[in-house]
Amino acid sequence: MTTKRLFVAIDLPDTIRQFLRQLDPQLSGVRWGHARQMHLTLGFFGDVPGEIQAHLQETLSAIRFAAFVLPVQGMGAFPPKGPPRIVWIGVGAGHPHLFQVHKRVQEAALAAHLEPDLRPWHPHITLARCRDVSQSAARKFLVQNADLDAGMFRIEEFSLYSSQPTPAGSTYTRELSVHCR
Repeated sequence: MTTKRLFVAIDLPDTIRQFLRQLDPQLSGVRWGHARQMHLTLGFFGDVPGEIQAHLQETLSAIRFAAFVLPVQGMGAFPPKGPPRIVWIGVGAGHPHLFQVHKRVQEAALAAHLEPDLRPWHPHITLARCRDVSQSAARKFLVQNADLDAGMFRIEEFSLYSSQPTPAGSTYTRELSVHCR
């Protein structure tokens, strides 16, 4: 039985991706992401068998939502204290339309017989992964960019992607796009 590693995400406009890519502080131990991989994840489902993927595509295609505008602002890290493992930029302070789309994606996954992610959702765009980074250098960069404003963009669709991990980073393939209605 073949499986695909699947996730649902909102793509960023190229202008915002390039802006975020140029923020790379070139710190030792910080691996900044490629612009083409920057996205806002609405749901990660791991390895999904083909027949469940087909059902997931059906349930995702039935989602209805109106277009909305989302700010990209406020840099931070996971975990919030101690050495950072992930550097991220936020998407505003709890946009209700975004949370509604996220909820519908989770409901579609449940209807397709996938386990829902029950952890609290903190919408963000991953910028970098950290390993053995100087905590003081990383924190200085984060404090300097805590209020960074990368602009706003209009959300008109989300997509289901498959992800193929490689040594040079994951390769994403769009499996389905769902447009606003």
